Amino acid sequence: MLVTVVMTSSAFAQQAPIFTNYTNSYAYANAGFLGMSEGINLMGLYRQQWAGFVDADGNKVAPQTFLLSGDMPLRVLHGGLGFSVMQDHIGFENDVNIGLGYSFHLDLGGSTLGIGLAGSLVNRSVDFSQLHPGSEGDPLLQGLGDESDLLFDFNVGVFWQIPESVYVGFSVVNVLESMTKALSDNSESSASFVTDRTLYLFAGWPFQFEDLPRFTFVPSVSVMSDIASTQVNASVKFIYNNLFSFGVNYRPQESVGLMAGVTFKDITIAYAYDINIMGLNVPGSHEVALSYCFKLDLDRNPRDYRSVRYL
Repeated sequence: MLVTVVMTSSAFAQQAPIFTNYTNSYAYANAGFLGMSEGINLMGLYRQQWAGFVDADGNKVAPQTFLLSGDMPLRVLHGGLGFSVMQDHIGFENDVNIGLGYSFHLDLGGSTLGIGLAGSLVNRSVDFSQLHPGSEGDPLLQGLGDESDLLFDFNVGVFWQIPESVYVGFSVVNVLESMTKALSDNSESSASFVTDRTLYLFAGWPFQFEDLPRFTFVPSVSVMSDIASTQVNASVKFIYNNLFSFGVNYRPQESVGLMAGVTFKDITIAYAYDINIMGLNVPGSHEVALSYCFKLDLDRNPRDYRSVRYL
C-alpha cells in the first residue's frame, strides 16, 4: 500500500503530498494566499519521504516531491497572482501539476481577506506493468501498461490575516475531481485516472515575547483531508533575531519532525527531518526548502508590515 497508488474499482488516484515545512506551501495549497506579502516570493522545496525505501524487487519506490511556487501582490488587480509547479513521484506513478491563480484582496480595516481561484493541469502517468497484484488476473490491471493522461481542475481558497498576528486559511484543491476516459479497451476494466480532491485548513499565531524581543514564537497547525483520510500537522517554531529558526512538528501516529532554518539577505534555507513513529521500520524523511523574497515599494498606507512567516 505504501508502494503503489490508491485504487478503487474504477479510478486510480493518489493522496496529495504533505510537507513538514507546510508554511512554505501556502501558494500551492491556498489560492487566497497569493500576493498577501510585501514582495515577489519564490520558493523551491524538495521532499524525500522514507529515504532509501525499496520494494521486494529492490526498486526505489519512496515518494519524492519537488515543488516550485511564486506569488506577488498586484495593486492594479486589487490582489495578487501566483503559480506553482509540482512533480510528485511515488512507486511507479509520476504526476506533474502546473497551476496559475489569482487572489482578490478585501481590506477589512485591521485585517485582509484573500479570496482566490486557480486553474491547474495535471499530467498523471503510471507504469502498470511494474505492479504485481496479490491475485493473478486482476481485471483492473489487464491490458494496462505505461499509461498517462492530462486532466484539468481548479482550486479555490480564502485566507484571512491580521498583520504580524493571527492568520487562518481554508481551501479546496481539485474541486472537480476530474476523471479521464477509461484507460483500457478491456471490457472487464473501467480503470481511469482521477484528480485527488483535497481540503486544507491552515492557522497560525506568530507573536513576540515582551521579555525576549529578539525571539518570535510561531505556533501553527495544518489539516489536510480527502474525506477518506485526514492528516494533521502541529508545529512550533522559534525565530531568533529574524535570522535563525528552529522548531518541531508533530504528525499524529506518523512522525516527529525537527526543523531548522537560516535567513541571509532575504534568502531563507530551511531543513526538516521526520523521525517515523509508526513502528513499521520505515526510514526517516528529508525536506529542504529554499525561498527568496524580493521586496517591492508598494507605497502602501501605514498598515505596512513584515510577516515572520517569510523569515
